[in-house]
Amino acid sequence: MKVRASSFTGGSALTPFLAIILALACGALIIWVSGYDVVDAYRGLARGAFGSKNNWAETLVATSPYILAGLAVAFAFQCGLFNIGGGGQLIMGAITSTWVGYHGTGLPMAIHLPLTILAGAAGGAAWAALAGWLKASFGAHEVITTIMLNYVAAYLLDFLVNGPMHGASAIPKTPDIAVTARLPILLSDTRLHAGIIIALIMVGIIHVLLYKTTLGLSIRLVGANPTAAENAGLPQSRYILTAMMISGALAGLAGTFEIIGVNYALPTPFNSEYGFDAIAIALLGRSTPLGVLLAAFLFGAMRNGASTMQIAAMVPSNIISMIQAFVIFFLSAEILFGWIWKRKAVVPPVATAGG
Repeated sequence: MKVRASSFTGGSALTPFLAIILALACGALIIWVSGYDVVDAYRGLARGAFGSKNNWAETLVATSPYILAGLAVAFAFQCGLFNIGGGGQLIMGAITSTWVGYHGTGLPMAIHLPLTILAGAAGGAAWAALAGWLKASFGAHEVITTIMLNYVAAYLLDFLVNGPMHGASAIPKTPDIAVTARLPILLSDTRLHAGIIIALIMVGIIHVLLYKTTLGLSIRLVGANPTAAENAGLPQSRYILTAMMISGALAGLAGTFEIIGVNYALPTPFNSEYGFDAIAIALLGRSTPLGVLLAAFLFGAMRNGASTMQIAAMVPSNIISMIQAFVIFFLSAEILFGWIWKRKAVVPPVATAGG
């Protein structure tokens, strides 16, 4: 069975909603079989995500990197590429933005903050460009190269934080970034930062880029039909490299926002799970910017509400990971069943003895 990444950019609009409902139903079944109260569990989940001003703020804080990481995977999907390296690109964005963040002391915020954000995007783009170059030049499969680069990025992070970038703290982390490199807080007494606004702007930018520009059309054509793109004079290697760099830049921004909006320093290990969750978000969002936005908000709400669910109903918060896995399963099942149906449709009828 050969399914291109671009297969995940279409399908029925109802499928994501059905996948969510079925995943929640499966989660409810597991909670019930485990001896917990399903109603209390899901009530706690909702309260943890939306029960107060701070809960809403934390949901949006979690949603911000999910949007960017989801856009990263979705953009690569549009070019027929599986960018599984969001975690590594996220780490590289965090490394480069952190370095600029604590080395730019003395710069005004109007210069320092944009430089830090651009450094994070550049770090992610450069890391993804390695996989894009290997794909475009030698045909190396991007799934393999991006996964391997994830490990390289993680070990590089460990080396830097425990070595050249180690701060004064006894724990393994970098120095704190300067105040001028930090995103402004939008809501007092919360951690909600301006990253959510930038993430929403990026949704609009990626939508325009994909559907309103010649570059976007070319990238989608390469993803949908490489042979037709080649016949139309579109060099695949150029658009593969371009798509991977844009994808990596988005993932790098996700890591950057975790530093300049939440942590203010880079620890090791660094939470790069957003990179893998982004695959589910891109699938659920049908690789469209608006779909990714909605899916990212759902994942952010579930992640933020998981701790309250655990406290209120004593249900392990890992059930959220299981629900997310069920979402991927049901989305993938549609692709599998669609492939089987098409195979059956082309099977020629068996000739009878009298035929």
